[in-house]
Amino acid sequence: VQPNNYSTFYDDQRQNWSIMFESEKAATDFSKQVCIAKCNSFPVLDSVLYQDLLPGEGPGVEGGDSLEIAYTGWLFQNNGLGQVFDSNVNKDKLLRLKLGSGKVIKGWEEGMMGMKKGGRRYLVIPPAWAYGAQGVAGRVPPDSTLVFEVEVKRVKLVKECSGSDGQSVSSRDSPAPSPVPSSDGFSAD
Repeated sequence: VQPNNYSTFYDDQRQNWSIMFESEKAATDFSKQVCIAKCNSFPVLDSVLYQDLLPGEGPGVEGGDSLEIAYTGWLFQNNGLGQVFDSNVNKDKLLRLKLGSGKVIKGWEEGMMGMKKGGRRYLVIPPAWAYGAQGVAGRVPPDSTLVFEVEVKRVKLVKECSGSDGQSVSSRDSPAPSPVPSSDGFSAD
């Protein structure tokens, strides 16, 4: 997935292709279907599948970073999306989590690595990486594969250092310098 409603991919002969979609929604819908098709092509899904829907900006998140997430979760049934079992999209509160803390299912920890602020991603999580044989009473049946659409709304990166004024400055989240032409004709960036 690329900015401005583009997607690029390689075919079986390693030839590069690009597709431009008419709208963000069309690009997102196509990307969701690609992820579901990938899932259905595996006889047994034994790891987390993910597909970016929007790339986001800035550095990719790593273990220890704190995130605020908007999400919707579906049961994966009959080779596609089943019923929604959880969502915070129309609620006032975002989910706060620290990657690597073990407070969310293993599939989220794995599937969200590398996401960027403002990025949206589709995750397909097999039972072993979700709630396993126990499920969640009344919401997630045992041995369920789950699909999540997650969006990173806010990021606080763990790698911080102290600036000269004593304030905390993130070493991975600082804005890039603006490309100002220098006297030799090259940008300062």
